[in-house]
Formats: sequence, C-alpha cells, structure tokens
Amino acid sequence: MRRMIRVVSILMLSMLPVLAQHGKVAFTGAHIIPINGDEISNGVLVIEKGKIIALGNADQVTIPDNAEVIKAEGKVIMPGLVDTHSHLGMDWGFDSDSPTHPDIRILDAINPHQANLNRARAGGITTLNIMPGSGHLLSGQTIYLKPKKVNTVEDMLFCKDILNDICGGIKMANGTNSIREKPFPGTRGRSAAIVRNLYYQALDYKKKMERAGRDKSKLPEKNIGMDALLEVLNGERIVHHHTHRADDILTVLRLKEEFGFKVVLHHVSEGWKVAGEIAKAGVPCSIILVDSPGGKLEAVNLRFETAKYWLMPVF
Repeated sequence: MRRMIRVVSILMLSMLPVLAQHGKVAFTGAHIIPINGDEISNGVLVIEKGKIIALGNADQVTIPDNAEVIKAEGKVIMPGLVDTHSHLGMDWGFDSDSPTHPDIRILDAINPHQANLNRARAGGITTLNIMPGSGHLLSGQTIYLKPKKVNTVEDMLFCKDILNDICGGIKMANGTNSIREKPFPGTRGRSAAIVRNLYYQALDYKKKMERAGRDKSKLPEKNIGMDALLEVLNGERIVHHHTHRADDILTVLRLKEEFGFKVVLHHVSEGWKVAGEIAKAGVPCSIILVDSPGGKLEAVNLRFETAKYWLMPVF
C-alpha cells in the first residue's frame, strides 16, 4: 500500500498553471504519462504561464536558466481526470411532481463546501459534468466546472456569465430509471411518448418566438424550461442521455434523428449490441464501466470491451 501511494501520487497537470502564473516551472525526475505517446521515465516537464513548453526525458529537455525547479522523483505526472457523469456537490432527492424538469439548474443546488468535492480533487479529478437526476426522463440542466477549493460555485465554472451563458448540458434518461408510479411513466413506450411530446411543445414555443420577431408584445409567456429546450434544439446545449439496454439506446437515436439535437450516450452497457447504429449516427459515448455497487438488471450484459466494438463486426 505504501508503494502504491508513493507511485500513484499525482501532480495534476491542470493545477500546474497555479504554480506557473509568474514564470517558468520545471518538474524533474517524474514518471510522466502524456495524453499521446509513450510513458516517460525520469521525465522533465516545463511550463510557462500555465502552458506546457517542453516535455521529454532528462536527455531531451533543456531546463531554462530562469525556471523554478521542482524535484518530483517518485511522483507521477499525468493529465487531470475528467468525470463526465457526476452527482457530486449536491444533496440527493429531486422533485417528483413531473417526469421532466428542463427548468431546473443543478447550479442552484451545488454546495462548493461539500466533502465529496474535496475527495474528488484529492483523487485527481479536475473537471466535472455535474448532473441532476437520474430518476427523471429529463432531470434538468447540468453544469461544467472545476472542483476548486473556493467559497462560491461561480468560481468553479467554465462560463463567465451564469445568467446569459450556457454553462452545461441537459440530463435525460430512459430505461428503468424513470419508470415508476404516476405522474411518471409505467412503460418504455410511454416514456418515449412523454419526451416526444415535450420536444413538440418546444418546437411550438420556437415558432411563436419566430413569428413574434422583434415585437415583444407578441412573444409567448416566458418559460425557462422551454428556453432550455430551445438551446437543445438549436444545438447550443448538449443532451447527456443515461441509457443502458440496446433497445433504449436505439430509442435515443430515433429521437435524435427526429429532433436533431446533439447527444452523448452515457453508460451504454449494451452498446456493443448496436455499435454499428451508434457509429452510423455519429454519436459519442461516455462508457461508464465502474458504477455504484450492486448495479441494475438492465446493465447485466455490460462488456468491458464495449469501447472497441465499433471497430469489429457484431453478431
């Protein structure tokens, strides 16, 4: 265990700009794992004003005379980890008055002092896509942020203007997650119908906005949920879609084809069964193989080889 802690000690690359705001910094003697290429033993990494300017082994990199040198023997330098599907920084439990909540911003529920954000940071996670849900067909708006040790969530965000900028995507789900007692759907068919109807409402809202033009008196009544869905339909906000079974994956692809939104498929436990269809649709996947203990029945056919299946025929 001591050896593991020593070897896996991480100097996160995303934190290096903090050290290099006022000059050059050189890390020497580390084992470096770059994004591309082979791992580097006895590596040297030089940064200036938050940017990497030199990377290689000790024989390849000349350390600038004016650089601050930090000896990193026994350490590992690697890129910060990105958590594409997170529920950190917030309390559990969401309103059950409706299966769709496009108006909810998870931004308004995040506590920057919550301990699990500290654990994520200590474990090397430097970027988070925090989502509401996942027990709804549409849980609300996600947020992209850095788990910095700060007092306000605003200081964590990628975007600058939380009132006018799009700071995240939108979270959707199908399969067993959203199937329960009314007003939630009881079947997969009803689930798809509710979502389809919601998007048609958004299209109607869009037509009213377009017909009004610059005449504010003709604008439809303000609807912040519909505004978020318009951003989805306009390709400005990405749909992050929880889905496990192959038939549920295909339902998402049909909805994407029908309404033209951008989508990332999350989990895709049975993605290997429909890899050709996913590839044909040009849809990226966040393949989540490590999940909460116990799992669920619809993920029983998960395969650890899912990510490479689009390269080979599937029978």
